[in-house]
Amino acid sequence: MKFTSLVFKNLFRSRRRTVLTVLSIAVSLFVFGALVSLPSVANQVLADTASSVRIACHTKMGIAYPLPEAYKLKIATTPHVVAVTPSNYYAAIYHDPTDQIPSIAADPDNVEVMWSDWGFSPGGVEAFKRSRTAALAAEGTMKHYHFHVGQQIQLRGTTYPVDVTLTIVGTIARGPAPSFMLFHRDYLEELGGRPGKVDNFWVRADNSRTVPQVIAALNAQFANSSAETQCDSEAAFVGGFIGRIRVFFTLAELFGLIVVLTIGFVAANTAAMSIRERRNEIAVMRSIGFAARVILLLLVAESVVTALAGGILGAGAAFTVLKVFAVSSGALGPFAAIHMPAAVLLETLAAAMLIGVLSAYVPARAASRLNIVDALRLVN
Repeated sequence: MKFTSLVFKNLFRSRRRTVLTVLSIAVSLFVFGALVSLPSVANQVLADTASSVRIACHTKMGIAYPLPEAYKLKIATTPHVVAVTPSNYYAAIYHDPTDQIPSIAADPDNVEVMWSDWGFSPGGVEAFKRSRTAALAAEGTMKHYHFHVGQQIQLRGTTYPVDVTLTIVGTIARGPAPSFMLFHRDYLEELGGRPGKVDNFWVRADNSRTVPQVIAALNAQFANSSAETQCDSEAAFVGGFIGRIRVFFTLAELFGLIVVLTIGFVAANTAAMSIRERRNEIAVMRSIGFAARVILLLLVAESVVTALAGGILGAGAAFTVLKVFAVSSGALGPFAAIHMPAAVLLETLAAAMLIGVLSAYVPARAASRLNIVDALRLVN
């Protein structure tokens, strides 16, 4: 502790250099923290659906091709099936093109059974079933657009060339995305003129252990039909979407690592220049009794404090920006919920410490072991 004041005094000898070094490290670790946080969202989404008893059934050709609504009865009579809910995806705009609210148009009959883990507000499901124009909105949607229960809104369709007028009758606390809406599929069919066409059948099995059995039975039942099904567990269904963009997550992690390595080399060059300028001072310290080990620790401590200051600033900025983005953006589905996990925060601070130690250790060790006479001769 007695050398702490000496460390901080040396840091503020060249305020401009210290501030610029802290800011450069902060910017690089801001980028690192933000990029490395991206894959954590996908991992969290997959973890949330890993134990789900829901099954998604769509055509083998892809979700862009519909299934006949007549499949509902056949699916419902399959052993171990508890509930079946046909659904259609309805992408919508509220006011401006940036105000996108992804929506699910579903049959209301088994909503509370199919999505019992969504956290519907009290009385919301009952009110939803009573009115064909009723809608349930995610709490993120309610907060972002300042909606309230009982409010009537109009959405402009993008996947369907029709507008829907909905009345919000309840909220959803824990849905598949922070911002989305749920409304009646028959209302959408009436407006869109596509009766009997289903984008996806959601199927709930009675037990997670029977999910593979139900999937096999459903795929076999509709094999060789005009619309063969591809049924997957919810985790596999979501993972299919995520798999298409996982390469971007890998690139993000790689780019973040490159940024950290680059700033590490810059910090090493800055530390080497700073220590070189102080060789006479180091020689004087050696001559009055400072051990080489103590001088090495002092120089490395200065570098670590600078790097940690930049790391805390960068990690804090990344955490704040991602938090604001998660609150303000609802058009990206589950990927609007990007946040900085505690593990990434610790990794960012650990990266800052490594930058501090590795950038200063080599030049500091060489300077602390330099012969006193040689050091004074080099300066003079």
